[in-house]
Amino acid sequence: MYDPVELADAIGRIVGGGGRRKYYRFRGGKWYGGIATADCVGCNLRCIFCWSDFPRDNPQAEWDLYSPEQVYSKLSGIAASRGYRVLRVSGNEPTICWDHLMELLELVERDGRFSFILETNGILIGSDGSKARDLSPFTKLHVRISLKGTCEEEFSMLTGAKPEAFELQLRALRNLAYEGVPAHPAVMLSFSSEENLRKLLVRLGRIDPNYVRYFEEEYVLLYPHVKEKLKRAGIKPRVAYDPERLSQDLI
Repeated sequence: MYDPVELADAIGRIVGGGGRRKYYRFRGGKWYGGIATADCVGCNLRCIFCWSDFPRDNPQAEWDLYSPEQVYSKLSGIAASRGYRVLRVSGNEPTICWDHLMELLELVERDGRFSFILETNGILIGSDGSKARDLSPFTKLHVRISLKGTCEEEFSMLTGAKPEAFELQLRALRNLAYEGVPAHPAVMLSFSSEENLRKLLVRLGRIDPNYVRYFEEEYVLLYPHVKEKLKRAGIKPRVAYDPERLSQDLI
């Protein structure tokens, strides 16, 4: 088992430098009613259900490096041309290369036309409370913490990381609540029992009742390579969806 905080440090040295970071594509999409997305390279978790595992597992490859200004230019251009109001960094873990992310958020704030959804596993925000403080001035920001399962055991089974790192995900929510940063949890439930979900909701309610009120369910999307990985691992989801047949309430 690995330590995702230590892995983040190692990955950060590979995918970033000099204020720039590696990205593998820029795109529009239907999520959130329409959103411009920059897909970054490099993650500190190894989720078995990840749909973006090739750039995750090959950070040393010759992906293009982009400055925050270049990323924002591409995102705002996509959003403006399609009538979107929301931007995000996705694909892998955006909180790696923290200074790069802060500069990007400053550009979003300065422009003022768009909102930004920070989709993150929260590990680094949980391990260092100053990061939640760094996020608190941004008025265009909302943080979505993607919990990998409902408890330590599920987290470790799904990510291969040490189980105690699940607490860092919950601590991220606690740190964000303390600093007044708008946030909500999105929980991978494809592999969870109803009992474990009930216990998680109790834990979330103790942090902030709004995390229960605005709790988001997340389920595995069965892209062909994801199906193959799950089969090889001998892990069968209780609930999963075909990405080509998603109902509107899951988008």
